[in-house]
Amino acid sequence: MKVSVCGKGGSGKSTVVALLSRAARERGFKVLVVDSDESNSGLFMMLGLGEPPVPLMDLLGGRRGLKERMGREILREDRLTIEDVPPPYAVGGEGLTLVAIGKIHQALEGCACPMGALSREFLKKLKLREGEVAFVDMEAGVEHFGRGVEEGIDAVLLVVEPSLESVTLAERVKGLASGLGKPVWAVLNKVSSGAIERKLKEAAEGKGIEVIGAIPHDEEVFEASLEGRPVDGGEAAEEARRVLERLLERLSDAGPRRAVG
Repeated sequence: MKVSVCGKGGSGKSTVVALLSRAARERGFKVLVVDSDESNSGLFMMLGLGEPPVPLMDLLGGRRGLKERMGREILREDRLTIEDVPPPYAVGGEGLTLVAIGKIHQALEGCACPMGALSREFLKKLKLREGEVAFVDMEAGVEHFGRGVEEGIDAVLLVVEPSLESVTLAERVKGLASGLGKPVWAVLNKVSSGAIERKLKEAAEGKGIEVIGAIPHDEEVFEASLEGRPVDGGEAAEEARRVLERLLERLSDAGPRRAVG
């Protein structure tokens, strides 16, 4: 399965990706994480890796003329597997591989549209084998839907934090994903109490979005993110395992086209 993890900026998308990746590896899956967020720079540390991958955009010669070059190099094949991405453009080990699409490093680099096009083509060509899963850490907001990045994924997982802005964005994502025929589920994040969980769940489900988990505010996760350590918080990790199980169940129920493996 290929799962797009999206939400508003600061909702904790990267944290959720790291927690789900850990849970999937514990369950025996081979995990690919695709960093499609051009502004986030710390995902590799959350995953416990010593260095980030060189962006795929660099493999294709950088931003200039990227569209014309996407038919060559790594994207020249109709199908791609995890093993087709060579180091240093893929880093990891022990059942985990991290690939980054591209990053904005300085002012006046221009928009992120070329990176969106590369994300779309890479995910459309990516074919997972049995026992493999991919989590895509999307850029904040909804522009990636306009670029068609979700065409190559199987499901959308919304990260919803306790804020009106996050719930409002979730409703927009639900509509956009449904327009592409992609199933959408939500995971609540940074939940500080049972009362907050109930209110947030009620707000999301009032928008027609099924909630499949609620990750609590976890000081271990907060400190790990602040210090650049692997994210493996106690309560948060436990709930991420339950979220993964529900996600696998729903994808399996969605039919043969989206069956896991």
